[in-house]
Amino acid sequence: MRTGWIARPTRLFKAVFSSFLLVAVPIAAQTPTLNPASPVASVKSGQAETAALATATGAPTLTKADVDSWLDGLIPYGLDTGDIAGAVIVVVKDGQVLTQRGFGYADMKTRKPVDPDTTLFRPGSISKLFTWTAVMQQVQAGKLDLDRDINDYLDFKIPPAFGKPITLRNLMTHTAGFEETAKYLIATKLADNRPLDAALKRSVPARIYAPGSTASYSNYGASLAGYIVQRVSGEPFEAYVQRHIFAPLGMTHSSFVQPLPSSLGPLLASGYARGSEDPQPYEIIPLSPAGALSSSGADMAKFMIAHLSATNPLLDGKTAALMYATANTPIPGLPGMALGFYHEDRNGLNIIGHGGDTDWFHSDLHLYLDKGVGLYLSFNSAGKDGAAHVLRQRIFDSFTDRYFPQKAPALPTLPTAAEHGRAMAGNYVSSRGSVTNWLRIANLIGQPVVSLNDDNTITVSALTDPAGVPKKWREVAPWQWQEVGGTDRLGAAVKDGKVTAFAPAEFAPIILFVPASTGMNAGWIMPLLLAALAVMLITALGWPIVALARRRYGYHPTIAKRSLMLYRASRLTAWLMVIVAAGWMAMIAALSSDVGNFDGRLDIWMRLLQLLSLGAIIGTGLAIWNVRVVATGPDSRWFRTGWAVVVALSALFLVWVMFDMRTLTPSLNF
Repeated sequence: MRTGWIARPTRLFKAVFSSFLLVAVPIAAQTPTLNPASPVASVKSGQAETAALATATGAPTLTKADVDSWLDGLIPYGLDTGDIAGAVIVVVKDGQVLTQRGFGYADMKTRKPVDPDTTLFRPGSISKLFTWTAVMQQVQAGKLDLDRDINDYLDFKIPPAFGKPITLRNLMTHTAGFEETAKYLIATKLADNRPLDAALKRSVPARIYAPGSTASYSNYGASLAGYIVQRVSGEPFEAYVQRHIFAPLGMTHSSFVQPLPSSLGPLLASGYARGSEDPQPYEIIPLSPAGALSSSGADMAKFMIAHLSATNPLLDGKTAALMYATANTPIPGLPGMALGFYHEDRNGLNIIGHGGDTDWFHSDLHLYLDKGVGLYLSFNSAGKDGAAHVLRQRIFDSFTDRYFPQKAPALPTLPTAAEHGRAMAGNYVSSRGSVTNWLRIANLIGQPVVSLNDDNTITVSALTDPAGVPKKWREVAPWQWQEVGGTDRLGAAVKDGKVTAFAPAEFAPIILFVPASTGMNAGWIMPLLLAALAVMLITALGWPIVALARRRYGYHPTIAKRSLMLYRASRLTAWLMVIVAAGWMAMIAALSSDVGNFDGRLDIWMRLLQLLSLGAIIGTGLAIWNVRVVATGPDSRWFRTGWAVVVALSALFLVWVMFDMRTLTPSLNF
């Protein structure tokens, strides 16, 4: 999900946190000040201010000639060095297309160029903006209430939890409280292209937060909203968007239908991991309202112009203003969440937008409400080392600073920097994660760690610059930090002097990082886990090695039948532990390498690993018994007894990890 969006699920397994970082856009925090009377009420005055500042600073003015020249100097080089196949970039201004450009290739084999008018890209979770617009149309029509229990609109029930119902407002601000799910998120087989209701009813994610309490981005929640539109309108979701959004705007090269209609299918750009590699299969998004859109750059320009217009053809002024205004601010002082859009405010401007990622397409949309300006960009490959994510960050950052510059404020050094830095220090997990299934492992691997530096700045291990170096952050206001040498912001929510959550500005509306609980703190779990696995590996490999050495030298130990049985059982347990650990790592690798593996084809291997885990649990009991027998036996020696204790304790710890990471759940959903 960029942070949101249909987030590429494979990143979950490097770490949920890292998955969002790769597609993040640096956004300096400014408190939104949207005029509720009209989303573009301040355009003229804003243009005058920008022109005056541009004149004073020598900054370029926003014209087609200047934008084209700037793009020509940036994009071709970025595509070439990043091994990115192609891109489309569109800028709109004052109700008109300022420029729309295609770069690179829609198909590398045929060298078919990207045509911004007709080439379709898959903008991932930017699709949600169409879903949220449809919801607001139904709110405007009086058919939906933002604060009503969504179960009143569904033909199935979201199970009760926390004593509070989920509302559309919760769905639109990503505060419904659903845990993260990945299975069936993206598929490659047409058989997995189920109707929306079937996709939603197949598995309802557990609710892990009280509604309205915690920002936690959810594809499932957005898809529920799309289904509610389908229910109250009486039209299939794809047909509703076609009739009520695409048609009024003249978006003739856009569709939510999967696979695409025959008239549009040949126009779709091929998707690539790298431009130099083979094209990848068409991606099916079963939860279609969350990310199934295919659209051309020219059509996305029409959508941006509609939302920037004071006479929005999709929503009346009051409804539009409600949609764009901040509805939730998870981290005080950082940009908040509107209804569906998230705020990306910087340089004193109200900016709303959304990002989107499938496995092969990577996109961003930004609306500068004060200026009547929109920026849309999409790439059809991630490129080398995620180059597309770095490039799209650079485009948004540079575009904003180039055409809407703001004098950099002086950065004070606060006397609370050391105290607040110490309070921030520790391990954190993403609010967007799994709790009840084995994807919980993702919140253990690669946990972000906050550290206080000698100069009273802080670093966050997972917040790095394009070179992979952790950024430094200086406290510039109470519980607010700014990147040293940059413009990124970071803030924390605090209760009774303790940090309850933190986030960089670009994540703050939709994803928080909360202190890791004792049972999820990688600071102590990972060292012990690695040590326990090392003990298991030494024990497992030592069994055949010792047996071969004894045979080689003709040594025949005298060991009782029971002792021999327990000795062998503890060694077999070690092998099972090693196999189970390797198996889960292989599962993660399989999911990371092929998105098709999210379609359920790995279920049999998951079940096999669970059966092997049960064998390891039984073996752990025998390993504990072995300690008693070895310690009280006639051949008891301190080394034998000590090693038996180490093996038993290591196995016992690994059993705890199995249960704590939810690898033994009856359900195969994740």
